[in-house]
Amino acid sequence: MKNVFVSAALLMVLAACAPKDNEQAALAAPESAPAELVSGLELENMDKTVAPGDDFFMYMNGAWIDNTEIPADKASYGGFGILGDESQERVKAIIEESATGDFPKGSPEQKVGDLYKSYMDWDSRNARGVEPLQPELKRIASIADKDDLAVYFAEAIERGLDAPLGMTQFADLKRPTHYGIYLYQSGLGLPDREFYFNTDEKSVEIRNKYVEHIQKMFELAEMPNGAAAAKTIMALETKLADKNMKKEDTRNWAANYNKVALDKLPELMPNFNWDGYLETAKVDPDVTDGLIVVTTDYIKALDGIIEATDLDTWKTYLNWVALNNRATMLNQALDKQNFAFYGTTISGTEEQQPMWRRAVSTVNNNLGEVVGEVYVKRHFPPQAKERMLELVGNLIKAYEKSIKELDWMTEETKVQALDKLSKFKPKIGYPDVWREYDFEISPDDIYGNLVRSTQAEYEREVQRQGDEVDRTEWGMTPQTVNAYYSPPMNEIVFPAAILQPPFFNLEADDAVNYGAIGAVIGHEIGHGFDDSGSRFDGDGVLRNWWTEEDRAEFEKRTAKLIEQYSEFRPFDDLNVNGEYTLGENIGDLGGISIGLLAYKMSLDGKEPPVIDGFTGIQRVFLGYAQVWRNKYRDEALRNLIQTNPHAPSMYRANGAVRNVPEWYEAFNVTPENALYLPPEERVKIW
Repeated sequence: MKNVFVSAALLMVLAACAPKDNEQAALAAPESAPAELVSGLELENMDKTVAPGDDFFMYMNGAWIDNTEIPADKASYGGFGILGDESQERVKAIIEESATGDFPKGSPEQKVGDLYKSYMDWDSRNARGVEPLQPELKRIASIADKDDLAVYFAEAIERGLDAPLGMTQFADLKRPTHYGIYLYQSGLGLPDREFYFNTDEKSVEIRNKYVEHIQKMFELAEMPNGAAAAKTIMALETKLADKNMKKEDTRNWAANYNKVALDKLPELMPNFNWDGYLETAKVDPDVTDGLIVVTTDYIKALDGIIEATDLDTWKTYLNWVALNNRATMLNQALDKQNFAFYGTTISGTEEQQPMWRRAVSTVNNNLGEVVGEVYVKRHFPPQAKERMLELVGNLIKAYEKSIKELDWMTEETKVQALDKLSKFKPKIGYPDVWREYDFEISPDDIYGNLVRSTQAEYEREVQRQGDEVDRTEWGMTPQTVNAYYSPPMNEIVFPAAILQPPFFNLEADDAVNYGAIGAVIGHEIGHGFDDSGSRFDGDGVLRNWWTEEDRAEFEKRTAKLIEQYSEFRPFDDLNVNGEYTLGENIGDLGGISIGLLAYKMSLDGKEPPVIDGFTGIQRVFLGYAQVWRNKYRDEALRNLIQTNPHAPSMYRANGAVRNVPEWYEAFNVTPENALYLPPEERVKIW
């Protein structure tokens, strides 16, 4: 039942042998403290010919940008990606122990090793070709009428395939102690609805290549009438895209939450076979009193599209969905063509990642906590968790101080904000309770393995309908280089893999840590108070706890932030979407502002040392800019701007600091500098 639309949107995201001695050196505290802490700044990456007030990102990272070539198998490359590669290498070592050992069938080691081997086994995959897909294609061919079509939509979701009507399970936003089931728009083959309608030359080229890609995939799969099918599919997807909610509007949970009783669903789609759909989806009316519809207008329009589209067209489209969703599980020819479009055309990546990296990702995605448990034992020392908990506590104290001193918020709303802050729950490193994975893994059946994994997860969620939410669960594995905030859980989560340089360095002076991981902590806390997260209270309930006056002032301030980021234009025909990236930009601004405040509070009136020629305040800002070190291929940068709620890295660095008064003083930024904002234009929210 899981899918990315709801669950990922509500996880507000930032981006073996025994370990060698130096593998833990980055995190493990030395037995005796060094006489002098290092700054934590990678000075060789700086370009001091750039004025910090003109381009702070390039001032900190310019030499690295100039001297680094994006690897052929990457669409972008930087701090997150480098740590991600290192994490994969560590996980590979863990997996290979299972892949080369002799373990009992059904044991965690057997599952990990055989899943990895099945992904790597091109001989078996090529020999089988598209044969594993045939049962799905036969089921599609057997669809007898529109009622049966609705039943198939539910079947597809259970097997991990897209359908125009998506379904997922997540905490009920109005009752976050219990699970809810969500309906939402889905079923497009291009990354976003705008790809179907933008008229710029690049968008037209992508649409043309998409049609060509569909035809090639049909031909490689030896499915008939590829050219005609491609046009049919593109036409239907365009109709669906036309009714899709715009991505900017998907973030407004207060407006989009619409719980509909099961017997009232026909009022949304009167021609749809709801009885067959719900029964097949295993929605239990005894424990599920309604479905939460988050794209109501689309779902209403879908009813008409289904009725107006003949059954043969739907079958052609569903054949494509099955082939497209399963391409990387089948033979090499389909896998390569899939990469040629989604990897090269969409993202500009020149080469596919090595098979072992892709196999590691597959294990992480399907058995992630099995290898995560070993990863943590080898690569995450206890003192790192202790230090992170201390940092989180300091950041929360800084937020408390900031909220109490806000000059734009009334006392009534401050009480609610402070109550929410007091209820934040941090999760550091790894889960307290590890997941078990109950499905069969064969060493020579990657297709079956992944379908069984999907169905097992679906069944696990079916069994939890109406239950209380399991608050021990994590939305990321420990080996993930990222972090997130969950509004209905009111929790901030920092996996083990992100807790290393340049984000977190136990051997560095505090300043850079406060600018780096401190700003990440502040960013995730900030999501609880951004334009979307601020609509949830301290118990995770979606409700308005603001006075009208305060909400109006908040929106006035965030409107300035929208304008600022919308001015960033890396291409003549494309600028950053300040509205869609607003939540992340609020998070970044809160992150560096509160990270700086927490650092100053930690000094307790003492003067910090100058290290590597930089003051403590300067090092906080430089530590912040350092974590956003990243390069993009043009195609990847375009795709990110059009589909991602995060601004590109260089604007995350430059866009936040120019709103912080201390940055101007620290680097002597004047009206002559490109990033200068007059005091009245600088945004302060938290």
